[in-house]
Amino acid sequence: QVQLVESGGGLVQAGGSLRLSCAASGRTFSNYAMGWFRQAPGKERDFVARINWSGGSTVYADSVKGRFTISRDNAKNTMYLQMNSLKPEDTAVYYCNRYPIQVNLWGQGTQVTVSS
Repeated sequence: QVQLVESGGGLVQAGGSLRLSCAASGRTFSNYAMGWFRQAPGKERDFVARINWSGGSTVYADSVKGRFTISRDNAKNTMYLQMNSLKPEDTAVYYCNRYPIQVNLWGQGTQVTVSS
């Protein structure tokens, strides 16, 4: 059974950087497009970025374009989100999932808090 585990969150000042990781169990990671999503307090879970199976194609939400970079290492069954120039409005719990979403794969997420 596939499991996704997010890590790398933390507390950072505005303008700082963080790198999130999404580690996948199982042997099918490279077969699927993957995505990052985030949920701020009191808000719905929103799309952040996605990447195709090979890493050759990426799409970003307008709010993070130019600041965040999604990547993957299929040999390590891991996806990453490099977040630069962080803003207080980036504060949220960040989740990874396949793209399109597979509901049963939601993990615990990793908290990102950006202070002003």
